[in-house]
Amino acid sequence: MPQQYDLILVGTGFASSFFLARYLESAAESTSVLVLERGRVDRHSWQVENLRNSSFEGEAHRARNNKEWVYVIGFGGGSNRWWACTPRMLPSDFRTRTLYGVGRDWPLDYEELAPFYDRAEELMSISGPNDRSPFPRTRPYPQPPHLPTAPEELLARAYPEAFFRQPTGRARRGTSGRPRCCASGTCSICPIDAKFTVQNELAHVYHDPRITVEYGAQVTAVGTAAGLVDTVHWERDGELHEARGELVVLGANALFNAHILLRSGFDHPMLGKRLCEQVGRNVAVYLDGLDNFQGSTSVTGHGYMLYDGDHRRDRAGCLIETFNIPTLRCDKNRWRQVLRMKFIYEDEPQERNRVELNKEDDSVAETVYEGFSDYTQRGLDALEAQLPELLAPLPVESIEIRGLNQTEAHIIGTTVMGDDPKESVLDRHQLHHEYRNLLVLGSGCFPTCAPANPTLTLSALTLHAAEHLLA
Repeated sequence: MPQQYDLILVGTGFASSFFLARYLESAAESTSVLVLERGRVDRHSWQVENLRNSSFEGEAHRARNNKEWVYVIGFGGGSNRWWACTPRMLPSDFRTRTLYGVGRDWPLDYEELAPFYDRAEELMSISGPNDRSPFPRTRPYPQPPHLPTAPEELLARAYPEAFFRQPTGRARRGTSGRPRCCASGTCSICPIDAKFTVQNELAHVYHDPRITVEYGAQVTAVGTAAGLVDTVHWERDGELHEARGELVVLGANALFNAHILLRSGFDHPMLGKRLCEQVGRNVAVYLDGLDNFQGSTSVTGHGYMLYDGDHRRDRAGCLIETFNIPTLRCDKNRWRQVLRMKFIYEDEPQERNRVELNKEDDSVAETVYEGFSDYTQRGLDALEAQLPELLAPLPVESIEIRGLNQTEAHIIGTTVMGDDPKESVLDRHQLHHEYRNLLVLGSGCFPTCAPANPTLTLSALTLHAAEHLLA
C-alpha cells in the first residue's frame, strides 16, 4: 500500500521552496510532506571546485533544433545558477491585450501581486533603490542599492524617470547566510556565495521534521481518480515507487512540469504549448575619455527607455541592462572606456514552440522551438536607429551591435494560466482547472513573456498561490 502524505512536492527550486516555506508556517505539527528531487545536493564548495552547478549527468531533454534551454537539476534548482537580477514586471505587462492589442491579459493584475512581490523581496533580501522606481512600491527594499558606474550616473541624470540602479539578489550587505557581493562578475557560480540561493537562505526549510526528502527521484507521472490527483509515481536507480497525496504540487521548471503532465495522459490543447523566453542582444559602447567599472556588483543599471509605451502595439518592448563586468578595451590607456549593455526583448508566445513526448523514449522531454515572433523581430530591427539618440548623454566614440544571445536562461510558458479553462491549463492561483488538488508552479504559468526577468514574479506568484490555498 503506497504511503500517504498531506503534501507531495516535486522539485526544490524557487517555486517549490517558496511554496514550502509558506505552507509550513500554517501546517499542523502532524503534517506529512514528501519532497521529490531528481538531482542531488551539490554544495556551493563543490560547485566552485568543479566549476559546475550540478553533478547530474543524465539526459533530461532533447531539442529538435539548436535552441538552448538552461536549467539546473539538483537541490536548489535554478537558484544555483541564476544571475540574481530581480526586477518586477510593470503594471502594463499584465494588461498588454487591453493596452496594446497584443498578447494576453493576465488573470490577475499588478496590484493583487504587489504584496507578494514585497514578501519575495524580503525572503531574498533584495538590494534596490528606494528613491526612484519604474514600478509602484509601498515598502523599501531590504538592502540598499549597489553602487553605480560613471556611465550609469550620466544615464540616470539624462533619464530620471527611466534609468535606475538594478534590484538584485546579489547582496549589497552581508546577511546571516551570505557575504557582500565581491563584484567579480562570475555570478553563475558565485565564488563567495553572495547571491541568494535556496542552499544559503532556505535550506533550513527542508530540515523540518515534517518533511521527507527523496533525492535521485525522477517523477514519471501522476495518477488520477474521481477528479483528483491521488498518486505520484517516480523512479530511482531503476526502481519504481509511488505515494499518495492529498495535495500535489509540481514545482519543477516549465519543461518538466509539462512533461510530467503529458506523460500522465493529460491532454489539454494548451498543455506544453507557448514555450518561450526573452531575446537578448549585446551592445558594446566605446567611450571617449570616460572610464567605467566603478560599480559594486556585476549588473548595476536598469534602463526602461525602450520598455513601455504605444510602440508595443507594433514591436516588442525592451529592458536594458548595463554591466559592471570589466571586459576591457585593447587600447592603451583606454582600458576602461567601454560600456557593455544588453537589450532584452519580450516575445509574443507562439503555440508552435512546445514541449512534447519523445516518441522513442518518453522519459525524456522533447522541445520544439521554431523561432521567436515577428513582433520581437521588429523590436530588434529598430535598435540600430534608436541607439544614437538613446546614448547621446554619453561621450560615445563608436557602437558595436553584436549577435543575438543563444539564451536568456529563462523558460516560460507550457502550463499557461487564465480564467477560461478552454484557453488555459491553470487558473489564476495556479491550480489545475480540472484537478483541483494539483498546483503547477513556476514561470510555465506566464500568459506572456515580458522583458523583465521572470524569477521574482514566479516567486511572488508562488506565495500568492500558497496564500490562497491556505486561506
